[in-house]
Amino acid sequence: MLLLFAFIAGAAIGSFLNVCIWRLPRGESIIRPASHCAVCNSPIRIGDNIPLLSYAVLRGRCRSCGAHVSLRYPTVELLAGALFVLLVHHCGLTPTFVAYAVFASALVVIVFIDIDYQIIPDVISLPGIPIGVAASALGATVPVLDSLAGIALGGGLLYLIAWGYYALTKREGMGGGDIKLLAMIGAFIGWRGVLVTLVLGSFSGAIVGMSMILVRGADSKLPIPFGPFLALGALSALFFGEELTQWYLELAFTV
Repeated sequence: MLLLFAFIAGAAIGSFLNVCIWRLPRGESIIRPASHCAVCNSPIRIGDNIPLLSYAVLRGRCRSCGAHVSLRYPTVELLAGALFVLLVHHCGLTPTFVAYAVFASALVVIVFIDIDYQIIPDVISLPGIPIGVAASALGATVPVLDSLAGIALGGGLLYLIAWGYYALTKREGMGGGDIKLLAMIGAFIGWRGVLVTLVLGSFSGAIVGMSMILVRGADSKLPIPFGPFLALGALSALFFGEELTQWYLELAFTV
């Protein structure tokens, strides 16, 4: 029952995250007006705004004008629900769950905005840094010193990488949004989590990038948003960081 409640709560939060994903890049308020169809602007009825269920009942269309509703909406709701279930299973119903639920929700919004616009909104990442430190200070996440070190390492390391890439190629290889995002990640999961995040994010990003070059014939200048890979690495570090670190150390010493 607890996991079911977590999924329902996560899906409901996911509905709000969809609003953030749509409105933040457009500079619109995430509070007003109420949810409405993006095509005909008709307000969405309360009964048509039930996460996942309403999309299925209406067959992915607006009740008023019949316009197709993107599959992304139930996808985000399903993803948020699944993340909440994993967090409850991992942390229990504790302050740690609350802190990491906020963290995971922020990552979901960042991922989909970065995919669409290749930007990471400062309105999410910058407030996320002090929120992560506050959660740490309250004992909900990593120790405070780990959080502060994570901010310094996350922001500083990516800044050096971006600076070095520009010095060698004379073109931007990484935006400031990625730097702020990794600083926020460090605030929530500490400096060890930053290292795991960066390794996994770089590895997965390299695989996707090379695959796109091979399949689509794209060149190395093709812009690929790094935010989704950092988010994937951060969630992997959150759930499996200790196991991954132990596995790597054992592998390194064995070799």
